[in-house]
Amino acid sequence: MVYLFLAASLVVILVGAKFFTNGIEWLGVRLGLARGAVGSVLAAIGTALPETMIPVVAILMGHGQASHDIGVGAILGAPFMLSTVGFMLAGLMALLLIRRRRGAVLRPDPTLVRRDLGFFLVAYSLAIGAAFLPHALRPVIVVLLLGAYIGFVALALSQGEKCREGDDVGPLLAVPRMANPPLAIILLQVFFSFMLILGGAKVFVHGIGSLAETFGIAPFIFALLIAPVATEMPELFNSLIWIREGKDTLAIGNITGAMVFQSSIVPAIGISFTAWELTPAAFASAALALTSAWILFLSVRRRGYLFGPLLFLMGAGFYAFFVTMVLCGGL
Repeated sequence: MVYLFLAASLVVILVGAKFFTNGIEWLGVRLGLARGAVGSVLAAIGTALPETMIPVVAILMGHGQASHDIGVGAILGAPFMLSTVGFMLAGLMALLLIRRRRGAVLRPDPTLVRRDLGFFLVAYSLAIGAAFLPHALRPVIVVLLLGAYIGFVALALSQGEKCREGDDVGPLLAVPRMANPPLAIILLQVFFSFMLILGGAKVFVHGIGSLAETFGIAPFIFALLIAPVATEMPELFNSLIWIREGKDTLAIGNITGAMVFQSSIVPAIGISFTAWELTPAAFASAALALTSAWILFLSVRRRGYLFGPLLFLMGAGFYAFFVTMVLCGGL
């Protein structure tokens, strides 16, 4: 029965993601936003909320060390999952569509990708570095993280080419026969599709949680490795849909924008309300996430595009290495 619920919730998330990406694109057109801001800010924040709620609820409403372990694990699990599995799936999608795309290459706006990854590398390094600082100095890191994200949003909203109605957006799915849908209908579609995604992710998390309990998985490992598989589904489905449609800037921006949010706003909560004492597994996951981001940052800086096989092999390799180390007791 659990597996049936998991399958049904994935279908719900996929349908919700299809309506959400369509609505977000139309919202970007209506508000005259930069194309990068649609993926890196609007879509990223919207789809990051499900996984954000796990550490927030665990830390602020939970009790005992187990709740804090789940909270910290979820905080670190999201950037790790996005920088490994997220890019692995993006690379796989490019490989599967190699004939349609005329090559296994993703071509997002390189300036926007470098911007997002640059913010992530700085913010996440600060968040991890806070574990080595005395408690009296940690509020400074919290302020820096919050300020960094505010600066990122301001830059994203002003940088890049604006969205236009002629950008192959397609009809608004809620009213496909309406050529010029009003803002109210666009907002309703975005809201209800997000609620659909949130509901599907919640069912999926509960199902994964039941399996984790059945197999006796530790709370921290569950939050670090298993819960993000469910809660990162919205970003991943959104990005895969956009890659399929040839909208690489929106697709990669959805992943990298979520990485910036997950490396600044969410760690600020963890640093503020927990002891922020990180285990070897936590440091290892952070090191792999930062290494992945550095490789992609340098790749885009040098080539101006992302190579699908590199994304797939790097993401799969890092994730498999970490899981193997955990299962073998090396972490």
